[in-house]
Amino acid sequence: MTTGRSDIELDGSGDVGAATIGPLVDGARLSTRIRRAPSVGDAVRWLADQAAAQSDRWTLWTPVALGGGAALYFTLLREPQALVAYSGLALAALLLLASTRVGLRVGVAALVLLACLVGGFSLAKVRTERVWAPVAPAAAGPQRIEGWVVDVANPGEGGQRLLIAPARVGDWAARQTPIRVRVTLRPGAPIPAPGSPVSVLAIVNPPPPPASPGAYDFARDAFFESVGGVGFALTPPATWQTASMPPWRLAWRMRINQIRWELTRRIVDQLGPSVGGLAAAMITGHEAFVPRDQEENLRVAGLAHIVSISGLHMAIVGGFAFAGARLLIAAWPWLALRVPGKKLAAAAGLLAVGGYLVISGGPPPAERAAITAAAAFGAILVDRQAISLHALALAAMGILIVQPEAVTEPGFQMSFAATCALVALAEAWKPPPREISVPWPIRLIQGAGVWTLASLAASFVAGLATGPFAMQHFNRVATWGLLANLAVAPISSFVMMPGLALGAALTPLGLGEGPFAVAGYAIQLMNRIAALAAAAPNAQLVVPSGPAWVLPTAFLGILWLCLWKGPLRWLGAPFALAVLLAPRSPAPDAWISNDGAAVAVRAERTAVLMRPDVKLFGAEFWARRRGLAPGGDRADAYDCDAWSCAATPGSRVPIAAAWNVRRPLKPGRLAALCASAEVVVIRNDQRPATCGAALVLSGADFRRGGAAELYRLAPGRWRVVWAQDLRGHRPWTWGHDPRRR
Repeated sequence: MTTGRSDIELDGSGDVGAATIGPLVDGARLSTRIRRAPSVGDAVRWLADQAAAQSDRWTLWTPVALGGGAALYFTLLREPQALVAYSGLALAALLLLASTRVGLRVGVAALVLLACLVGGFSLAKVRTERVWAPVAPAAAGPQRIEGWVVDVANPGEGGQRLLIAPARVGDWAARQTPIRVRVTLRPGAPIPAPGSPVSVLAIVNPPPPPASPGAYDFARDAFFESVGGVGFALTPPATWQTASMPPWRLAWRMRINQIRWELTRRIVDQLGPSVGGLAAAMITGHEAFVPRDQEENLRVAGLAHIVSISGLHMAIVGGFAFAGARLLIAAWPWLALRVPGKKLAAAAGLLAVGGYLVISGGPPPAERAAITAAAAFGAILVDRQAISLHALALAAMGILIVQPEAVTEPGFQMSFAATCALVALAEAWKPPPREISVPWPIRLIQGAGVWTLASLAASFVAGLATGPFAMQHFNRVATWGLLANLAVAPISSFVMMPGLALGAALTPLGLGEGPFAVAGYAIQLMNRIAALAAAAPNAQLVVPSGPAWVLPTAFLGILWLCLWKGPLRWLGAPFALAVLLAPRSPAPDAWISNDGAAVAVRAERTAVLMRPDVKLFGAEFWARRRGLAPGGDRADAYDCDAWSCAATPGSRVPIAAAWNVRRPLKPGRLAALCASAEVVVIRNDQRPATCGAALVLSGADFRRGGAAELYRLAPGRWRVVWAQDLRGHRPWTWGHDPRRR
């Protein structure tokens, strides 16, 4: 039955209305007037609405404020008095108390964030006071070290290293003896196991200062790890005959490290050094058997993070234990109906993370990752969302309270930025609707597509979040890193790390060979992918470091993008790109190492090393920071012998150097150096009485100022920037009596 009328003759309710084909009776007329521009009041109201939308997110900024206070402490050039720290803690407590008396939410947020800022500064100072320990004096000469091997440290540029708890160092008094000393062994020397009493003759110095002005300060890391001295062994380590016993805490730690070392040797013996070295590094943290070529391929391919035990490893191990426990509980219906399976699985994940932390030796990155994982599993135990920005903020607060110095470390910065970006992505990700009664082949294809898209998005977002830190700290960009990580991600997540975790768990039962063998095949495949990416054209780009302000700016921009809710979050985008967009200052004309033993000069975009076989790490580090390629031919511009280099008429940078310490130069050589150059670098303190050079730098200058960068302003005019002037006068920069103010 029909009405015989057209649809256009019906009104919106469906009732029959008047038959009209002309203009709509009740509709609004078409208007071509331009809408009124928003007024200032409209803009203010809109901004107020955007701010009100953050009412449940302002607490996410508390770890940012806490870290900002700690970062402010580490930027000081002078060490504040201890009274400042305790006064700051009292002020932070008063601010928190005042926040409970304020009715306005804005006032509460402001007071709490200010309290976190002050508290972060004070906690950093308290932490410094707690770890303050003796530091080896400079130029102390060879010393006999007698003590216990705490652990086999990761190898450095010079070779294998031991971490020793010295009972005696030469004739130093007890109050002058460092708590820990890291010693590099001679090539081919036997490696004693942790817990062994050893005696070794070594040259002991303070931890090394920055390789160049403004560079990363490794001495600060050593200070907070209680490593008060580093040295180079002159003799192979011998057994120390002693009847004394180490303190019980040290003995317990050495026993754990001994188990880790035995497990490392067992893995390497079973899988071979080419595969077992990486497998052991990802389980026990020992990198002593990782081949150098594999390590370099992983670094160039952007996969070096897989070797270092951090958040990725903790997430895989904890997630594997969580999923396995939940599956086992669900497979037993009687148990699944009577226990909270998800909470029991979370407890299993916590135990797995704790066990992995112990077996890995508990390095700072692993400790931070364990705290983050514990926060996620703890959220499940208290019926909260495991993966959320609030759980991440809680984990960051815990890390910064325990280790305020983490705010200065690239590992924490990159891990926190990447995790924050991934959690923000998870919050914004809208999963596709699940159809009902779809054939399994179609569902399999759909699932693979969703997983691929999610992996691409996660890798892309994590790469963007960590990119500024990689460029500023390491000056490297892996061109094919995204593709390499996408290829390795399923291998490491579903085969390699579960196999390694299962093998380590079953080793005490003698059943670990099978899982280790499966993980070994996965490691071989990962090495092939890394080698392919490293050999690809333009595999690695060198990016010079920006000014000091760009990294904090980029970090805050990334956090604003992740934590702010609404369209205003995109205001953080230009700040997040600060490292990439900030202009670079002109590169210096020359670099000199902290002891005057090595000199490099800039030739266009190349760094020419006067001593290519000395201080190579420092020279290459400086070159990358300034966007230079090391390896220029010194013969083109300098006349060098075994103990000195003189400038030639073709030298773009007229600088000469003599690095003899005790042996005198050939007759007339010093005069030739002074006559050939505007700058003369002398490693010892024997300054010439007369020298025609405009600038003469000797050993005393380097002991006071450390590494130096030289800028040629005009012929005969030079500006020198010293590393020590930028470090300031802090506990980790003194290099002798740690209590000297």
